[in-house]
Amino acid sequence: MSTATRTPAAARTRLALALAAAVLTAAGPARAATKASVPAAPKAEVIHWWTSGGESAAVKQVAQAYRNAGGVWIDTAIAGGDQSRAVTINRIVGGNPPTAAQFNTSKQFLDVIEAGMLNNVDAVARTQNWDQMLPPPIIDVIKVQGHYYAAPLNIHMQTWFWYSKSAFQKAGIAKEPASMDEFFAALDKLKAAGIIPLAHGGQSWQETVLFSAILANMGGKELYLKAIRDRDQATLLGPEFRKVLLAFKRLKSYVDAGSPGRNWNDATALVIAGRAGFQVMGDWAKGEFTNAGQSAGQHYGCMAGFNADTPYLIQGDVFVFPRTENGQAVHAQQLLAKVVSQPELQVAFSKLKGSIPVRTDVDASTLDLCAQKGIEIMKDRARQAGVTEVYLTPDQNGAMQDVLTAYWNTAMPVERAQRSIANALKY
Repeated sequence: MSTATRTPAAARTRLALALAAAVLTAAGPARAATKASVPAAPKAEVIHWWTSGGESAAVKQVAQAYRNAGGVWIDTAIAGGDQSRAVTINRIVGGNPPTAAQFNTSKQFLDVIEAGMLNNVDAVARTQNWDQMLPPPIIDVIKVQGHYYAAPLNIHMQTWFWYSKSAFQKAGIAKEPASMDEFFAALDKLKAAGIIPLAHGGQSWQETVLFSAILANMGGKELYLKAIRDRDQATLLGPEFRKVLLAFKRLKSYVDAGSPGRNWNDATALVIAGRAGFQVMGDWAKGEFTNAGQSAGQHYGCMAGFNADTPYLIQGDVFVFPRTENGQAVHAQQLLAKVVSQPELQVAFSKLKGSIPVRTDVDASTLDLCAQKGIEIMKDRARQAGVTEVYLTPDQNGAMQDVLTAYWNTAMPVERAQRSIANALKY
């Protein structure tokens, strides 16, 4: 699951990391003295936020693969991405780091790298030829100044449209919408049939996901990259971006009164039960369908976008490895990086998580219909683009998210929202 770091928290994180880096630098000789012989059973404490049903089942695959490789897995699961990352950073700053921690494929851990708080995994990257094997948007995030600082486990696409087959049948929707106009028409039919048209979790990061989907589908890759990657002021203040904002706000009329504060997986449960027609969410939602015993194409459908050239907004999950010179801990880190990169594990994990493997050389024939769609799309590099967190710093992403959620939840005029987003991404 993807969440954005809030602006004040990001500033506090940078200060704390700067102080901690100074302490670690000063303590260099002491750290060197802690080096020990490599044990037979490397022990890895791993912090992550995979706590929903599908996620929990998926992470058990990683834990078992690590045990099979001779390691000891210590599971530290913390609900919520923001909370999990905060615990990780606080542990690093406090001098009691975990062996590894989950982050998203984004700039979430750039400050940690710049503060010198992570070990690299260059040796594993060289052995497995990551430079040629991984998609460019992934490399651009996890490889910093020539070094790999994260081991990628999978690829998530953030803006899938999930829909209930039974809800479609009840509302008389004969085919998947192929444009925004057809999408709104389908939502109207669902509403008339007494079904929640759009299952939405009223949390700020989920509003950013929904907005990204509308921007990608209405504006295409060119408008999306000009707005999010380039932060082009003329684009952000232009008429096409305004149309996207208006369409985004129009969707508010199709969500139910119970939406505010709802978790993403609870919104997915509405689609699983046929109480809601659509949900726009990352492909981690597919893990919830799988956990509920539902099959793609039979019980639910999935759309990566309305058009064959809609940008495929990718992110994913990675493990980062807090800095240490303790031989036992380094060995445990290197083993985990090697394990999570194994083709068999990536397939087994993605089956349960809803993602697709980040490796391009895996046998993906056993993955489901939606995963197969994603893998096929990923072959076309022209459709690959990153999610907002790939291009924006946590401060920028948090500031834009603040505007989007205020616009969604209040009577803020579109002109004000547009100016505020442009200002948030100006620097």
